[in-house]
Amino acid sequence: MIRGLLREFGHVFPKGPDAALRYAREHLSGIYLENTPDIANSLITTLCDQLLALQDRIRLYARLIEKHSKMDECAWRLRSIPGIGPVTASAIAATVGDGKQFKSGREFAAWLDLTPLNRSSGGKERLGRITKKGDSYLRRLLVIGMTSRLQRARTNPDGIDAWTRQLLERKPARLATVAMANKTARIIWAVLTRGTDYRRIAP
Repeated sequence: MIRGLLREFGHVFPKGPDAALRYAREHLSGIYLENTPDIANSLITTLCDQLLALQDRIRLYARLIEKHSKMDECAWRLRSIPGIGPVTASAIAATVGDGKQFKSGREFAAWLDLTPLNRSSGGKERLGRITKKGDSYLRRLLVIGMTSRLQRARTNPDGIDAWTRQLLERKPARLATVAMANKTARIIWAVLTRGTDYRRIAP
């Protein structure tokens, strides 16, 4: 809304929360943009107050989630897995518990709908597209985490394992992140059911 109002008066600033927060702080410190009417500045002031208040709430909840992920044994173990941060770890621990309701890592990945739809017939196995009918929130968190891993891998290719490196060479980025999320779901199940931390195998 802030960006839209300013555009009405010919002011354009970059997209993204950082630019909006930076402008909000400048505006509330009394630095107003030229050619902006007083009534518009008054409304923008209210919006800037709301934006910064929301940011403070986000930081508070982020600290609470961080604290919970350190206190909860399952969440803390999950954080040892690459691409799993405090939000994802806490969400999985709260939703899945010890994971023993699933018979295998593949069953857990299938529950998240990170496994391809099986369209086999006539003795010939064919795997179709991801169905996306499982727990959409956990699936989204895992895919976001793997997207972050992929971005880091591009800047530091020596820091990734051989399987991930080969995957990125064969698959487009979007398919690679889903495949990484699938494998990570299986690792999550193993960590939860065995009660051990993740131990990375050297590349």
